[in-house]
Amino acid sequence: MNKQTANLLLTLASIGYPLLWYFGSNRGWAVWLAAAMAVLWALRAVLQQGLQRRIAAALSAFFVCILIFRRPDSLYWYPVWINGMMLAVFGGSLFARQSAIERLARLQTPDLPPSAVAYTRKVTVIWCIFFAANGTTAALLAISGQYGWWALYTGVIAYILMGILLGGEWLYRKFLLKVET
Repeated sequence: MNKQTANLLLTLASIGYPLLWYFGSNRGWAVWLAAAMAVLWALRAVLQQGLQRRIAAALSAFFVCILIFRRPDSLYWYPVWINGMMLAVFGGSLFARQSAIERLARLQTPDLPPSAVAYTRKVTVIWCIFFAANGTTAALLAISGQYGWWALYTGVIAYILMGILLGGEWLYRKFLLKVET
């Protein structure tokens, strides 16, 4: 299996994960879902390098631990892990020479002006706030046992909020700032 196929399968599984787990939790799907996610993340770890490899290996280990210790209730914590890791990557990039959003912007526009660099740093901070709030919401819903709300939030609402943030930032940048990044 090539890297693109593995990434596509993992992306689709991760997007569908909250609803698969919610509807499958009472049908004995925990073992199958945890095993599938462990394999997909392990495959990604094999196909990646550096930080991405370590993150993928940690997530694979998370699912393996769920299988070993037979703790299907821990499956509710996957979105919290994802948001925590995204917060760590984006937040950590604020201490690096280039922020995460700047690196993405430079894929399209290698020679960013200083004003655009400052803007991308601010957008990285906004994404950090989003990941912190998103992960906290998923954790609070899991802790409180609000599994229906957990599934709705992590499987639908969080993606809508991400889309609003992406689209809102794009509109702001294109029409209000008129920045070509």
